[in-house]
Amino acid sequence: MTTPSRPPRPGLRSGAVLLPALVSGLLTALAFPTQDIWWTAPLGVALLSAATFGARPRLAALGGLAHGLGFFLPTLSWTGIYVGALPWVALAVLESLYVAAMCLVVAWLQRPLLATRLRPLAYAAVPLGWVLQEAARGATPFGGFPWVRLAFSQADSPLAPFARFGGAPGLTFAVACLGVLVHVAFRAAARGAVGRLRRVPATTLPAAPRVLAPVLVVLALAPLVLAVTTTPPTGGRKVSVLFVQGNVPKAGLDFNAERRKVLDNHVQGTLAAAARNGAPPTLVVWPENSSDIDPFDNLDAAADIRLAVETIKAPILLGAVLDGPAPFVSNASLLYTPGGGEPGRYVKQHPVPFAEYIPFRSFFRNFSDKVDLVARDFTRGDRPGGFEVPVAGQDPYWVIPTICFEVAYDGLMRDSTLQPGLGASILAVQTNNATFGYTAESEQQFAISRIRAIEHGRSVVHVSTVGVSGFINPDGTYVDKTSLFTPAARYGSPVVRTEVTVADRLGNLPEYVAGLAAVLLLAVGQWSRRRTARVEAAATGPTGPAKTRREGVVV
Repeated sequence: MTTPSRPPRPGLRSGAVLLPALVSGLLTALAFPTQDIWWTAPLGVALLSAATFGARPRLAALGGLAHGLGFFLPTLSWTGIYVGALPWVALAVLESLYVAAMCLVVAWLQRPLLATRLRPLAYAAVPLGWVLQEAARGATPFGGFPWVRLAFSQADSPLAPFARFGGAPGLTFAVACLGVLVHVAFRAAARGAVGRLRRVPATTLPAAPRVLAPVLVVLALAPLVLAVTTTPPTGGRKVSVLFVQGNVPKAGLDFNAERRKVLDNHVQGTLAAAARNGAPPTLVVWPENSSDIDPFDNLDAAADIRLAVETIKAPILLGAVLDGPAPFVSNASLLYTPGGGEPGRYVKQHPVPFAEYIPFRSFFRNFSDKVDLVARDFTRGDRPGGFEVPVAGQDPYWVIPTICFEVAYDGLMRDSTLQPGLGASILAVQTNNATFGYTAESEQQFAISRIRAIEHGRSVVHVSTVGVSGFINPDGTYVDKTSLFTPAARYGSPVVRTEVTVADRLGNLPEYVAGLAAVLLLAVGQWSRRRTARVEAAATGPTGPAKTRREGVVV
């Protein structure tokens, strides 16, 4: 005999979806800095999964939109701190649409499975959907905005070491799997409690769910087991590095109104550090925008930078805004070395839309005249950067610069780390958080750098004009973390490493695998639904047994 199929939650009202979905978004937001309650991320996934499970695709999409608004409005509030609510709300709504699309697709994948014996497979659509959703919003539009991904909430989580194996997409998958397990456990407990209250005898699952359920649980637990049993290696040759957080005269969009003062702060911070520490470091790292005066055009700026280099007796990696190539300007990392010579140069490859360049400027001017605060668009660099740092009496090492939001882009970080010909290296994340004031943005970015350290097996020197800055070890732990809007100059001893992690070897394969798995899930669901319909029709029809035998279906 066949087991009658169970329809998806019939008569499900919108309030039963939208309110829990909204709460799930708020819950997920608590996992990110500055709240840092990492375990609320899987709880948020669990609640969203429960709220939309069995819902019709359109209602599930509305639930996804509610989750997105509850999540992105608080976590991205820093985007409107100085430019008003419109850009903040517009960005939050745009990002929320990706979550709405995710929930629609997940519901569409789940729907045929829920009416068959393969019902447990419906849960697998959730973590796959999260990986694909984050991949989509990290690439579109205008190059995407991969901020506040589930992975980036887990820097202090037991799951964090899994970034070495699956990268950020794999870590997101692990968080979502944990969330689905919470959903399944709660659902089973609730059904058991209801059954006991109603004195309904326990039912035996059909054979297929009995086999599928434990297999899926084991697969979902595998990333957690791998993470908690892995200790990321932190060994390597230590090198002395100094970072300088020079601070700015005031927070806000006009932080560089006194550009000379910002440069002077970093020069003076370096000179003071040299005076109190007799042994020179191997490298000094200044942040993004530490010289918004083009040192190639301004001889005074060049002379001050050269003074700092010769006084500290070490190369200085600094962030500068350069005039050109016309009609653009460049956001660049420059490496000045003692003894003179042309500085090495890396130009930011992924300028930020609406912050460093304005796409469709005339169109968006209709909504806000603040687009013209970006008077000239920034150009796009065409290659990753890497500078060799000499060490007296030892082998040289390489410093790999990353500028500001570039740290959030998987492919860019991976390509920079895996450049051919580079030896042992460290990563330098140079950023400027002055335009976001005393918000969570700087802490969110620091958390991303911590995940990148684990993912690529590298030490990270994370330095901001105004904080937060710090030295991050290859296991994601950190030392000498600074506060916002305070000057600081800190010596550290990061290790240089040559390791190529599993995540680096896999590249973006986890996202392709997620896409293929979603397609297979759809195919299995359609096949299972058609097979179930044929079997049920054969079992209830007047010629059912004969027809069943002809088709080779065992009822």
